[in-house]
Amino acid sequence: MDTVRIAVVGAGVIGLSTAVCISQLVPQCSVTIISDKFTPDTTSDVAAGILIPHAYPDTPIDTQKRWFRETFNHLSSIASSAEAVDAGVHLVSGWQIFRSIPTEQVPFWADAVLGFRKMTEAELKKFPQHVFGHAFTTLKCETSVYLPWLEKRLKTHGGLLLCRRVEDLWELQPSFDIVVNCSGLGSRELVGDSTVFPVRGQILQVQAPWVKHFIRDGSGLVYIYPGASHVTLGGTRQTGDWNLSPDAEISRDIFSRCCALEPSLHRAHSVKERVGLRPGRPSVLLQKEVLARDGQRLCVVHHYGHGSGGISVHWGCALEAARLVSECVQALRTPALTSKL
Repeated sequence: MDTVRIAVVGAGVIGLSTAVCISQLVPQCSVTIISDKFTPDTTSDVAAGILIPHAYPDTPIDTQKRWFRETFNHLSSIASSAEAVDAGVHLVSGWQIFRSIPTEQVPFWADAVLGFRKMTEAELKKFPQHVFGHAFTTLKCETSVYLPWLEKRLKTHGGLLLCRRVEDLWELQPSFDIVVNCSGLGSRELVGDSTVFPVRGQILQVQAPWVKHFIRDGSGLVYIYPGASHVTLGGTRQTGDWNLSPDAEISRDIFSRCCALEPSLHRAHSVKERVGLRPGRPSVLLQKEVLARDGQRLCVVHHYGHGSGGISVHWGCALEAARLVSECVQALRTPALTSKL
């Protein structure tokens, strides 16, 4: 077998980063991303894009920490390069605040971000309803810029983008030797995974260029994330809600809650509402599978279920997915190993 043909289903940040990692790390392969939605119409385009990890209860902490550290280090190198503006990646400092002292005062990711420390009493005076907090510097991806940049990187490595809806992974065989399923919430229908569910997120994008620091309530339900072109205000975490239309009452509530943390936002203008459906799951699914039908076999790597935390771990997870793809390639080139996948 000469060139191994690989299809990546899904063009959000998970699909794009996985495709780029495969094109860089797996020799003698061709990579095609297949999706019915590309930027700016993906769920990833709605994401605020700040690197603060989401907890996955069924995933070992060491694994989550590795994914986050690899992602943070990768994006940090981009932020320190001439590519930073083109990639939409930059550093941002701020506070994570709590209304009561959390059980875990030092989170597992504290030593991965920059300058992590307990907030001082003077800093906490800015937030009179909160009694404890963390101060640190992390990274932010402007997803509307970062996703097109990833597409460009993939094309530079010879990758292709194909706009098409995939109803069944089998329809990609025999055109492709390996399929990587990065379909996110779509996996509920595509592969019949009933453990995947929508987590509706509604945000506001406002013009408030004087806001320079992020502010995040420890619950993760109130946040203010300044970016290059706008400030993102959030948010919601509505499990099982498929509604993609903005709710005016929710928007008013988000704005009110954020103004309570940062009163200057009352002067913000050009408010834009956005809604996205995050692919919730008890844990990220990252595993190989060999499908068999009518004597034919199809190697599949599943990579989905990141919920609210896709941006924070996307590169670390993509590296792991690329390693699984590499194992599939080796098995294809050594037929005796295929059955051991």
